Amino acid sequence: MSADVELDRVTIRFGNFTAVNSASLKIRNGEFFSFLGPSGCGKTTILRTVSGFLEPSEGTVRIGGQDMAGIGPNKRPTALIFQNLALFPLMTVADNITYGLRVRGMSREDRARRANELLSLIALPGQGGKLVSELSGGQKQRVAIARALAVEPQVLLLDEPLSALDLKLRQHMRNELRAIQNRVGITFIYITHDQGEALTMSDRIAVMNEGIIEQVGDGRTIYDQPDTAFVASFVGENNPFNGMIAQADDSWAVVETAFGRLRGRNPKKLKAGSNAILFVRPESLRLGPGEEATTIQTTVKNVAFEGNASHLFLKGATNKDITLTVGRQDTHSVPEEGSTTVISYDPQLGLVLPEGKLARE
Repeated sequence: MSADVELDRVTIRFGNFTAVNSASLKIRNGEFFSFLGPSGCGKTTILRTVSGFLEPSEGTVRIGGQDMAGIGPNKRPTALIFQNLALFPLMTVADNITYGLRVRGMSREDRARRANELLSLIALPGQGGKLVSELSGGQKQRVAIARALAVEPQVLLLDEPLSALDLKLRQHMRNELRAIQNRVGITFIYITHDQGEALTMSDRIAVMNEGIIEQVGDGRTIYDQPDTAFVASFVGENNPFNGMIAQADDSWAVVETAFGRLRGRNPKKLKAGSNAILFVRPESLRLGPGEEATTIQTTVKNVAFEGNASHLFLKGATNKDITLTVGRQDTHSVPEEGSTTVISYDPQLGLVLPEGKLARE
């Protein structure tokens, strides 16, 4: 059984500090939904409010259509997996998984049966007799998931559960988590600052900044059609070119920048005279000239080889840094460090947005 989760103008304050500011969205029944943002943006505060450990200062949290006001964590149809997992080191794997069922008075035989079911679900059959200390990091993650699922929550809440794992194990566990969610079919709400986790696992993502939900959408929309300068600069790498719009219509805008006039899509229908930022992702830039208003003069500062790709760090007008990425098949054409080179882009891949705060500021 699963449930939807709705935030209706939820504001959360700690004294004079507003951690979450009027957040409204609906997480669908059975959805894998992620809150993505930098540290301190309010995403974990939202998770703790959904779980019942915090009460909103204003607004309403509904789960399955029911207002959760005054309902404590132990009475909500949720289970929370903490960042540190909080497993009991002196208990066996099976006892860890069924701890909540024992508290609820389930018989030993029924607990053992449920433990075996969940061990099979998380691909650890026959491991119930081991101590937690005998497990690898990835296995501990799966045990924490099984323990949360044992009590049959309608919503599973995960607070950066993969952050302590090394890169390859994190990548493996992304697939594991998504596969488990598909099998059990309940709503997952996932908290992360890792863009890769959010983009690869989520049905939809809410990008947060300073307590505000800046955009909600699926991964491709968030990446290809960011709504704000913050989202464009936080999700993936991006090259921002600040300036003023010299020409514009409902489809295109030409921005007067320190690099000259640059052209890109104009989804916000900005008008001439508006301050704007044109964004071009490193993988959208190419070596060599392009059409008018898409060509930039640069100098190569250095080249970083990363196996399947090379990243060129370029210096342009006013010493501004530009990053260009080329695939392995194109590394033969990479210019030498210190040389001057021309780069360009397809104007369809340039995006003009209103001037705003960037993620790295």
